[in-house]
Amino acid sequence: MLFHTWTFVVFFTITMAVYLLLRRHANWRLLWLLIASYVFYGWWNPLFLILIFYSTSLEYLAGLMIADTRYKKTWLAICLLNSVFMLGFFKYAGFFTENLRTLFIILHVPLDVPVANILLPVGISFFTFQSMSYIIDVYYKKVKVERHFIRYASFVAMFPQMVAGPIERGRNILPQLRHIPIIRKLDVSDGLSLFLVGLVKKVVLADFLAIYVDKVYNNPSLYDSTTLIFATYAFAWQIYFDFSGYTDMARGVAKALGIRLMLNFNNPYTAVDIGDFWRRWHISLSSWFKDYVYVPLGGNRGFKYKVYWNVLLTMVISGFWHGAAWTFIIWGALNGLGRVLTIDLEKTQFYLKIPKIIKQLLVFHFICLTWVFFRAANLSDALLILKKICQFTNASPEIPVFLFGAVGLIWIYQLIFSSKYKWLLENSFVRVGGMVTALVLFLIFSTAANKQFIYFQF
Repeated sequence: MLFHTWTFVVFFTITMAVYLLLRRHANWRLLWLLIASYVFYGWWNPLFLILIFYSTSLEYLAGLMIADTRYKKTWLAICLLNSVFMLGFFKYAGFFTENLRTLFIILHVPLDVPVANILLPVGISFFTFQSMSYIIDVYYKKVKVERHFIRYASFVAMFPQMVAGPIERGRNILPQLRHIPIIRKLDVSDGLSLFLVGLVKKVVLADFLAIYVDKVYNNPSLYDSTTLIFATYAFAWQIYFDFSGYTDMARGVAKALGIRLMLNFNNPYTAVDIGDFWRRWHISLSSWFKDYVYVPLGGNRGFKYKVYWNVLLTMVISGFWHGAAWTFIIWGALNGLGRVLTIDLEKTQFYLKIPKIIKQLLVFHFICLTWVFFRAANLSDALLILKKICQFTNASPEIPVFLFGAVGLIWIYQLIFSSKYKWLLENSFVRVGGMVTALVLFLIFSTAANKQFIYFQF
């Protein structure tokens, strides 16, 4: 069930109406939230519910065992191994069997390894990481163990954010679910406004940029370097509008229900260095990897090159989390390498004196370079695209001027928002004009594209 469909509108209308009717009954309201979440998740495939119920039950039991018994490490290990196994089986089995088969062919080993073709449950990476963070936090006593099964199950399966984030922490959501939320009219109006912003990002911008990006990236050999460069720019904004649009809609729906989700994007293309970009992009995942991978590896403790290794390894793992392909691993490695090579540079007086807009442009173009590997269908296509871009050919470029004009205005808005001239955007004419423009664009383009969110595949 996609947010930008009439099916969801009907689903949410019914869910919200019953949710409000049960406002004086905390347990019944919680149960209704869980039922609605399971309906939402099972809409793709009812079999997915077996997996999430199994995972939820094991983690709930493990949390109790960690809190109440002396076998804390054993239960932590069981739970983490189970999560790794689920991800490995459903998400990476095909990758490992395909590469093993290729290796045997290269080594002339007479074994035919069948390539696993397993259906990937929607959102498994997101709700698995969310559950892992809860178990680890219970083990280290950073969060109170949840003894109410329905409440814990609602935390894992909460429908606004379960399939594509934000990856929430137990210490943020569980306390909110322990009390009857006070839902004010302002919460509903603000939530619906945020949902509308996300809807425009997705339907008006992301889906239309996708038409251009798909056309070029699906056949990169047919296009010149200028077209490929602009298609790469287009994908950078497509994935931003797509993913931040989903997050806006998720946060808007949750806010209407009286639940506050964390901010997941903070104008990432205004970042002044690579570390700043990852503090602004997919914040819930970046902070997850920082807390549960980078810090346990040693973080910024120890000698300089050990810190560099920790950064690089964390980014490679992050890349592999995004997708079971070498292109994603290289994408993560490039981001890690870029971060390692600029950690010391960013502290120098030379870098600090560079005008902010120049740094922002440099970071944006580096990120666009790495997006080539993220979007390309395979490694061969990624290398071909980079090769053709470097040839600087300009035969007959195909550029959607109107869309890039809209994107340019949005980028200018974000750059002004992050500058000392932010006060210009507080003008009522600018705000009203922006909303009217968004609504007009939505009415014009809302029926022409209807693509699934990019991050559903992860």
